[in-house]
Amino acid sequence: MTSGPLTDREISLVRTSLAVVAPQAAEMTVYFYAILFARYPDVRGLFPQNMDVQRDRLLRGLLRIIDLVDDIDNLVRFCSRLGRDHRKFGALEAHYPAVGECLVAALTRYAGTAWNSEVAAAWTRAYTIAAEVMIAAAADDTRLRPASWDAQIIRNDYRGHGIAEITVQPDLPYHYVAGQYVSMETPWYPRTWRHYSPAHPPRPDHTLTFHVRAVHHGQVSNALVHHAVPGHRVRLGPPLGEMTLAAAGDRDLLLVAGGTGLAPIRALLEQASASGMDRYVDLFVGARTADELYGLDDMLRMSQRHHWLSVRAAVSHEHIPGQRGTLPQVLREFGPWDRHEAFLCGPPDMVTTGVNTLLHQGIRRRHIHHDPLDTPVLTTPLSEHRRGQETDQL
Repeated sequence: MTSGPLTDREISLVRTSLAVVAPQAAEMTVYFYAILFARYPDVRGLFPQNMDVQRDRLLRGLLRIIDLVDDIDNLVRFCSRLGRDHRKFGALEAHYPAVGECLVAALTRYAGTAWNSEVAAAWTRAYTIAAEVMIAAAADDTRLRPASWDAQIIRNDYRGHGIAEITVQPDLPYHYVAGQYVSMETPWYPRTWRHYSPAHPPRPDHTLTFHVRAVHHGQVSNALVHHAVPGHRVRLGPPLGEMTLAAAGDRDLLLVAGGTGLAPIRALLEQASASGMDRYVDLFVGARTADELYGLDDMLRMSQRHHWLSVRAAVSHEHIPGQRGTLPQVLREFGPWDRHEAFLCGPPDMVTTGVNTLLHQGIRRRHIHHDPLDTPVLTTPLSEHRRGQETDQL
């Protein structure tokens, strides 16, 4: 990073001016993209056709950068992650000055009388620091791996209740660790990426199987479940996430899965089985009804083969003796879990409530693991110092 850290004065200026434009943030991001595409039309091809979600991501990314301007280590971590992730979009070093120019122009328009040459200089410095880190991280990543992996769908196995198991064969070997997740771009919605977790550890043939639920109004998920057939091509981004067995130390495991959140949990279990693990594992699988307890039978069969695995189900919207209740309610019933390492995956509300339940039962934050509940590149915890704040904000 050739530019030195911001001064206290510069930090104050960017935060104060951002507070001024905050009430008009939605309008400002619309204006930013309008002038960006007007001045630099070649940049438009990097973005999805529907810009509603993208505008929100820009604002949240900007807010997080400003939040970290006085925490240089985490600022570098965050911007490095952004730089690596932007490779799959086709971002080039030449694009960064264009974005900075239009960002300052948008801020100038909406900050009104709070804007002056000193504020403009502070914002230019802040953006330059972030851009330098992103560019350097992208360059380093280029030497290590592709920006993305082309892959072909080879199977679509529909399992009912809007869930399909989609298996893809990457053109090049794809390396990841059990428990990580993958971003995917489909041919039906170019430049629109969604995140799915492989439901298994790495295979010798490098195929990957994802459990995809067709969610209401979910364009990508419905296309994958109901329209994808062998031969269709997709694109994969690099693996992400730290919800892996390496994070567990030697503690017993508590695994909590809701819906297709069972996919990475299942991958962790298969990895544990293959490694000859001798610690105890408690697995809780939740759903609204018994028919929606996806994959439970497979987990019960696994528990019959391994004495260290205990499997329990939780059904929230149907009366079944011994299984009634939400996952957090069942966790409270069978706890405490303060001596366990916990991994949770499923709907955001379930994960949030489950995390709070475990915290109240005495598990420390550093022993609770889950994937980001929003845009991963924007919301993944950066360090132990910031992790507590992230969980509080879920």
